[in-house]
Amino acid sequence: MGKTIAEKILSNHSGIDAKAGDIVVADIDFVMGQDGTSPLAIKAFEEMGQSKVFNPQKIAFVIDHSAPSPSEGVSALHKMMREFAKKHGFKVYDIGCGVCHQLVPEQGNVVPGDLVIGADSHTCTYGAINAFSTGVGSTDLAAAMGSGKLWFKVPETIKFVLNGVFSKGVFSKDLILYLIGLMTADGATYMATEYEGQAIEAISVDARFTISNMAIEMGAKAGIMGCDEKTERWIKKHSNRSTKPVWADKDAGYADVRTHNISQLEPQIAKPHTVDNVCALGEVEGTPVQEAYIGTCTNGRFEDFQIAALILEGKEINDDVRFIVAPASRAIYLELIKRGIMEVLVDAGAAVVTPGCGPCVGTHNGVPSDGENVISTANRNFKGRMGNSNAFIYLGSPATVAASALEGKIADPRKYL
Repeated sequence: MGKTIAEKILSNHSGIDAKAGDIVVADIDFVMGQDGTSPLAIKAFEEMGQSKVFNPQKIAFVIDHSAPSPSEGVSALHKMMREFAKKHGFKVYDIGCGVCHQLVPEQGNVVPGDLVIGADSHTCTYGAINAFSTGVGSTDLAAAMGSGKLWFKVPETIKFVLNGVFSKGVFSKDLILYLIGLMTADGATYMATEYEGQAIEAISVDARFTISNMAIEMGAKAGIMGCDEKTERWIKKHSNRSTKPVWADKDAGYADVRTHNISQLEPQIAKPHTVDNVCALGEVEGTPVQEAYIGTCTNGRFEDFQIAALILEGKEINDDVRFIVAPASRAIYLELIKRGIMEVLVDAGAAVVTPGCGPCVGTHNGVPSDGENVISTANRNFKGRMGNSNAFIYLGSPATVAASALEGKIADPRKYL
């Protein structure tokens, strides 16, 4: 029997003919930590008695969750990260650079065929460019920083064959929300997911990142796609490393194969307080919202704001809505300015915050008040996710968020496109 993409990448990096269920020790191509997890990793690294990192060119810290720092305590943690990275000679993407899951691939640190870990659950994002990337804890991060290796249990894989054509006003965010609703939050626990088919081939790499980013929301360790011409073009634009594309064998063994035709898919919403509490937008249309947010590692890319600008151009957001936007990186922010898209958003009433995680994690930006409803492009809507456990977070596409900001209530974007 042949192998899945996950089995092949873990075999290639361990030197073992690995199959699902095997335990392997594999070489890591890149290691990332962010400001919510790196301080613990630094302490663990030192407690392990490690004196140096395995390769400074293959490690980076990103200060994005609380950036710029909102408090004295956080500033001390940021200082610890900067000093540790300087001591060991590796890169820190400091405040204003952007979100870790945009920066790591955008800056050329990941290419097809890589094995990547990050001390953040949404590290699975890079699967969109044909890598096995997964989130780990701070202790595992510390061990990998020193050794360049980590143990893995090779996961089983669920394959999604996604055919059909996206309807007007329906985007990759709607698709992944729909799949999470079907799978539930633990439907793919400790598995990898593969995505292929006509619907995947048709969308941009930006849109593919959105799908891989949320694999963790159905429990998966990785959300992987094959490498096609779009992937290769994207990689050539962002990295000078040679690629090692990996495809699944035709006779690969899967835990499940699920085929969907997405042609009739409608805009989707994840209702409070779980990501798998998904419905068609029509079921909650008209629900008042007080805050609208476009950004995060899920939907803070150029294409996302471009879509929002198509809806918002020449219009003003509702007086009762706070509309916040956070570009996922400085490069995206600059491109939005150059192309006139940021002007459209600001003219419509947007408040622009520093490239980074912004309101998503609830540390300092855009914290809602008790009883308020938020419509967001983020990947999570748990109680307290945005800093207030008494608020209610709805998740949707950038188009849905833009339309809702205009109307002051959850609105169908199809009427504006």
